[in-house]
Formats: sequence, structure tokens, C-alpha cells
Amino acid sequence: MIAIPAVDLREGACVQLVGGDLAQERIRLDDPVEVARGWEREGFSMLHVVDLDAALGRGDNARVVRELIRNGDLPIQLGGGIRSSDQVEEWLEEGVTRIVVGTRALEDPDWLAEIATAHPGSIVLAADVRERRVVTRGWVHTLPVDILDLVRDLEGLPLAAILVTAVHMEGKMEGTDLTLIEDVCDASPVPVIASGGIGGVQDLRALEHRGASAAVIGMALYTGAIDARAVAQEFSE
Repeated sequence: MIAIPAVDLREGACVQLVGGDLAQERIRLDDPVEVARGWEREGFSMLHVVDLDAALGRGDNARVVRELIRNGDLPIQLGGGIRSSDQVEEWLEEGVTRIVVGTRALEDPDWLAEIATAHPGSIVLAADVRERRVVTRGWVHTLPVDILDLVRDLEGLPLAAILVTAVHMEGKMEGTDLTLIEDVCDASPVPVIASGGIGGVQDLRALEHRGASAAVIGMALYTGAIDARAVAQEFSE
């Protein structure tokens, strides 16, 4: 399993939210490029970049994302408001390694199949989950679908992974939803990336034990609750 730092972008800054609530912004760092360089220096092998403004339809941080691509050597997994084939292709051409798609991909399975087939191994499906239900549009709309039914339908798609975020745990550092991740790993035909609630190295070890291929870490890194360098070394493959 690999550990991947989250670089969440809002209004040009790198932020961390509690529970996905914009009103509960706990961390704000004004230089995302330096933040990314810091994670690279600690030894991480990939960045998970999310444009929160684009995801919520409140503008975008495309300029910052381009700066991250130009000024770092780490592969970037980019998500947030990517809802067209043209956007997917443009970001891949700009140098992004993986594209994370959520809302449209979940609401339009034919489109997901189209872009996954066109770009095998480069598309990550983001499934944000609250109470076993999938939420979209910046976590404000709940789909009438259970997460396990969703992952079973991915059979045959050449996805890089499915990213499962336990929204109800996000940013709280109170532990991960291990039952959710274990069930998804058992059901999923593609690798599973876990996110939400990671508060310590014991959470990462538990996720690895349950079959996760990667884990995205946010608040625990930014608050220093976990040792970044030690985690980067232990969870590197």
C-alpha cells in the first residue's frame, strides 16, 4: 500500500476541511507549490490534488494545478469538477498522471466507460460515501445507490482504481471506516484507495490489512499527528 498526501485547493490556497464542510476550514496554507515540494522532500511518491472550487462550481484553481505540474516531479492524481472528455484529455496532455472523476461518472456510467476505455489505467472513480450511500456534487446530493452495488458494476472497466472517501469521517482524525473499506475491497474488481478519518499510522496499517492499495492522507499530515517521513517510507509500495 502507498500513502498519498492530499493537496486540496480552495481560492488558490491549500486547505483542509472537517467533514467536507466549507465552514469548517481548519488548515489554510497560501503556497500550494511549496506544500507539494515539502511532501516530495519527505519521500512520498504521488500527490492527490483536488480542486474544491471546481467541484462546487465556484471557479477553479487551474492555474495552481499547472504550477504544481511544472514545479514538481511527483505524479499527480487530479480531481474536482472534471466532467467532460475534453477536460480529461487536456489534463492528461498537461502532465497529470491520473484523473479522478466523480459526479458525472457516477451519474452517467456510459461516460465513465467511454473515458476509461479511451484512457486505460489513467482514470480513478471517486465514490464519496456517507452511511453506505454515494454522494455527489460536492457532497450535497445523495444517490439512491449502495456503494457495494456500485463497485460490483465496475467489472471489466480498465480503471486505475476506485477512491472511496468516508465523508462522515473526513478531517476528524477519529479513525477510518474499516468495515466500509474492507467490504469495498472484497467486492471491487479494481484497486481501492481509501480516504477519510486517518488519524495515525495504526489506521494505515489497518487499511493495508484489509486490502486497500493506497490511502489518501490529509488532516493527520497537516497537523503533524503522524510522522510524514516515517509514513512515506513504510507505505511506499
